[in-house]
Amino acid sequence: MSTQVAVAEPTGTKSANFFALQAAFEAALDQAIAEHNVELLTKEYHSFRANSEHDKRSPMDQAFREVLMKRLSDDVERIGALVRLSVDAARAEIVSNTIPVVLLGDTFDVVTLNKCELIFNFVEELVEVWKEEIFFASCKNNLLRMCNDLLRRLSRTQNTVFCGRILLFLSKFFPFSERSGLNIVSEFNLDNFTEYGLDSKDHDDIENKELEDTAEDIPLKIDYDLYCKFWSLQDFFRNPNQCYSKAQWKMFQMHAETILQSFSSFKLEDVRPNSDTNGHSDSCPQLMDVDMDDATIDAAVSVAMHKETNFFAKFLTNPKLLALQLSDSNFRRAVLVQFLILFQYLQVSVKFKIDSYTLTSAQSDFIKETEQRVYKLLEETPPNGRRFARTVQHMLQREEMWNNWKNDGCKEFKKPEEPEPSEDDAKPSPPKRSRRPLGDCLRDAARNGKFFLGNDNLTRLWNYSPDNLQACKSEQRNFLPLLETYLETPHDKTDPAFEWRALRLLARQTPHFFTFVSQPSCKISDYLDVVRKRLTREKELVKQTSTATANASEHNNGLAISSAPSEQEHEASVALQETEPEQDLEVEDSEPVVEEVDETPAHEKPLMVTSAHIEEITPLIGEPWMKVGKKIGFSNDELLFFQMENPTPGVACMKMLTNWISDDDDATLENWAYMLEGLEMHKAADAVKAIIEREKTSNTQPQTLSQQDANSNDVEILSD
Repeated sequence: MSTQVAVAEPTGTKSANFFALQAAFEAALDQAIAEHNVELLTKEYHSFRANSEHDKRSPMDQAFREVLMKRLSDDVERIGALVRLSVDAARAEIVSNTIPVVLLGDTFDVVTLNKCELIFNFVEELVEVWKEEIFFASCKNNLLRMCNDLLRRLSRTQNTVFCGRILLFLSKFFPFSERSGLNIVSEFNLDNFTEYGLDSKDHDDIENKELEDTAEDIPLKIDYDLYCKFWSLQDFFRNPNQCYSKAQWKMFQMHAETILQSFSSFKLEDVRPNSDTNGHSDSCPQLMDVDMDDATIDAAVSVAMHKETNFFAKFLTNPKLLALQLSDSNFRRAVLVQFLILFQYLQVSVKFKIDSYTLTSAQSDFIKETEQRVYKLLEETPPNGRRFARTVQHMLQREEMWNNWKNDGCKEFKKPEEPEPSEDDAKPSPPKRSRRPLGDCLRDAARNGKFFLGNDNLTRLWNYSPDNLQACKSEQRNFLPLLETYLETPHDKTDPAFEWRALRLLARQTPHFFTFVSQPSCKISDYLDVVRKRLTREKELVKQTSTATANASEHNNGLAISSAPSEQEHEASVALQETEPEQDLEVEDSEPVVEEVDETPAHEKPLMVTSAHIEEITPLIGEPWMKVGKKIGFSNDELLFFQMENPTPGVACMKMLTNWISDDDDATLENWAYMLEGLEMHKAADAVKAIIEREKTSNTQPQTLSQQDANSNDVEILSD
């Protein structure tokens, strides 16, 4: 097949097939790599104007992959230059957005693991590039697949660092709320099983001799029982939910007590040299934890980390190594931190825990006491024990925050949006006026006989009058109305605000507020009505007395003759005023007894709701009977019980109201009508009000009849 198919068009454009385009793009790509300039590649791409964008982009993608296969034997830097050039080409929209990741995936598939570790540096360096909008949506699945393929090829024990780099890259690349990277249901890796036991083929006389000599320096009896207890704890660390079982918890508690007691009886010593390269003394390790500043400690720790080149992702379980492992501070720290992680999981609330996974009070007390012992052992473990313990405590606190975030549904992290500047903020602030010195202001005010308080409103108020106390006594500042005028103002029959103000005025302006009320349970509105009538009668009585006094003084000539009737009338009015409070709410002078009883009703017992009332009102309530139940005070579970136990809403409503009147002492008709009005059930509320009127009418009729009978008896007695 011929690849020379480029044709010159009459319009000055040229077109080619797939293979001709690929060959032309490969030649331009070699030149662009040599000059590190993507413009050459872009110019060649746009020169084929007769071809569509899709026809040109596919050959360009293939050209990048072909050039990569030719350069795999080159050094890593040249492969990285090709990847960076593909990123620039993707931004110029001449290749697919996934080409940079495809090139890296092709490279990782055909090179060795050592070279993969070097090439992965480019993936880490371009992490911000992968987060860009043009790459993230199209490349995130390819990047995840590429990293998972690498992890399958790597060994978790031999390539631990490289595995960690891949996982850290994924954590930086994906957002926190990415579901694929979260353990949503809080599952444990139960496949991480630790095998331990005595293997007879590992016995060797020379090796045993060396281990025995080493173990002689340890003041701790290492037996097979201690070995089994120690490594059996790993099963609880692997699956902490076993601790919620009583039998398993008892075993864990016994083994943990044994291991922590072994750590306490066998303390490690700090074997660091007396001085470091800078001449700082390290003879007292606790001074480094307390007295030295953080910068010095960080420098010393970093030097120690550079010297320590050994790293173990998983410790060996050979019985002959336990004595040496107990002497290793890193080994001891790993075990103690596992205890703290387990204790934190058992105490915190996890969203996906089973309801039965709860700790008893004895278990909680044991965990708190043991946690303090573990922190103390961490502080006693050299080097820098106290600093290490504080670091672990800080990390566990952060872990608790992440747990709360997961319980809340893993909400996405967003930066707070900056408020847009308003038009007022955009305008320049007016220039500030120069202030007069405070001393000049005070001096001028004193000369004029005024006050200067630094605030315009306060200065105006204090200079309102020459004598402020006298100004406060001005009649213009008396805003209280007269009691008689206020009681006659139109208002609702039951207005709490009006009643409260009326009682305040009554307490200030008349002694009737402190008189004994014969009916302590009467309504405030009725009480105020009686007070208003009493004040009216007093006013009329005073007017009549003054008129009689004036008439008597006109008809009498002598002072003694004229003064006697006035004194008698005054004594009569005083006697009438003294006898007035005794009648209070019962009768009036000029009105019959029956009418006075109607104005000020006697104390009545509240009308309670009965079963007959419930049967009458229930059909008017209908379907929304649950609203009435919630208003009365029933919970959702109780309402659901009434609904499930009864076939129809009417029967359920009757059962609910029957329970209400049997349990609640406030189940009165007035309260029921008030509740129904609040729920806008006007038909039912009007029906309850009609029942109230009916009950009151039936109660007043027997009283009227009894009074009439009594009056007739009195007449008969008088006639006799």
